[in-house]
Amino acid sequence: MSVSSPSVSPAVGSAPTQADLLDFVRRTAADAGLIASLPLDPEGRTWVRLEGPGGSEAWLIGWPPGTGTGWHDHADSVGAFLTASGELRENSLAARLPTDGWRTLELTEGVDRERRLPAGKGRSFGRHHVHEVLNESPDRHAISVHAYYPPLPRIRRYSRAGQVLRLEQVERPEDWQ
Repeated sequence: MSVSSPSVSPAVGSAPTQADLLDFVRRTAADAGLIASLPLDPEGRTWVRLEGPGGSEAWLIGWPPGTGTGWHDHADSVGAFLTASGELRENSLAARLPTDGWRTLELTEGVDRERRLPAGKGRSFGRHHVHEVLNESPDRHAISVHAYYPPLPRIRRYSRAGQVLRLEQVERPEDWQ
């Protein structure tokens, strides 16, 4: 299902920037009717595809209590996301990882970052940003808006044990649509 949402129009012929995507997710999250329309499931995440600016891919996502994404990146896409209701936590790595040709990496000390993102707070990120997003609430759903450009070519999923990060799976758009 695709839903129209408030749009930001980058200059004709130009790709949306991280700032454009962040502005889009901020405006979309402020649409109370759209946020309230997302069906929520007590067991698993729910999502609805949105029309993002300038050919970007966008999603409205519902997070039941205690759910998360696991460690992943968005390959060659830049992106932005913002919490519309509830609170999310993002754990990320402040390190540029090799893009291909590896299965296991040992991370150096000091690369971990944590952000708390209550309703109205969000962030943008560049290519190859490795993170996990969590709803740690024991009893409250969270809802967020996400946008990526170019549309996601793949998502790489990782496992993590201490300072060891291991590439586990590469997903393509046909795996999640």
